[in-house]
Amino acid sequence: MPATLLSSDLLRRLEQLQLLAARRAKSSLRGERRSRARGQSVEFADHRNYVFGDDVRYLDWNLYGRLDRLFLKLYEEERELPVRILLDASESMTFGDPVKFDFARQVAAAIGYVALCGFDRVSVVPFPDNAEESPLRSALRSVRGRRSALTLFQNLSQLTAKGPADLNAALRRGAIEARQAGLAIVLSDFLDPAGYETGLGALLARGFQVDVVHILAPDELEPTTYGDLRLVDSETGGQQEVTFGRYRLAAYRKTVQDFCQRLREFCAARGMNYFLASSATSLEELLLRQLRQAEVWK
Repeated sequence: MPATLLSSDLLRRLEQLQLLAARRAKSSLRGERRSRARGQSVEFADHRNYVFGDDVRYLDWNLYGRLDRLFLKLYEEERELPVRILLDASESMTFGDPVKFDFARQVAAAIGYVALCGFDRVSVVPFPDNAEESPLRSALRSVRGRRSALTLFQNLSQLTAKGPADLNAALRRGAIEARQAGLAIVLSDFLDPAGYETGLGALLARGFQVDVVHILAPDELEPTTYGDLRLVDSETGGQQEVTFGRYRLAAYRKTVQDFCQRLREFCAARGMNYFLASSATSLEELLLRQLRQAEVWK
């Protein structure tokens, strides 16, 4: 496992967690997650009247003794939970110290590892498209089983971030391409002038339970550079000269707080979990405290 992603101590702690899904899994593939489907399992669900051709092994003979009627025992089928991690790999994610993209990959690795330990299927979907990394990205699209964790980590560690991203289009495509809805985790700085509303809405419309991890660099949250500056948009190349004095810091803070608050309120109004994290946030703080308190996992 690449040392730049997750420590062995953190991995041991993550192994004890299990992803929680408010919506039961609907996948057609067998797993260890309860679903609304009826099948063979140790979890009793209900009875129904026996009809000719039913498997007599599932007859409830105790009920027959009391009511003199044949009933079949039904069990909750165990299905896997499709976990879709939508990872912002645009140029803006290369900013910061620590770099936002490095932090996002660690979070993706951690969530993926918890899902794999629970025998859920994991798909990591980086955006925007990068033709040079097409084989690598294809290998991240469907991973299952704890033994696949090392390959997941290696592939994540080789990903690069570059180019402009259309956040709404990427999230819509991520929703449409999914074979089945499940749990969607969006890791992004959400710094797209076109917004995020239609993209997140597409995931909800597809039936996903959505968790949003909003990642910003320390200098984006609390700038330390002052004076006459030339700002360059890392994705479009656009430039703007500004004079940033200390007296403008309060106004900048208010702008950032409002931006984060709007995204927080948008998520809350639609039943999505929202987490704001600086790229300097310790993984233990985000993974073992914030996500646990929000019951993303237990």
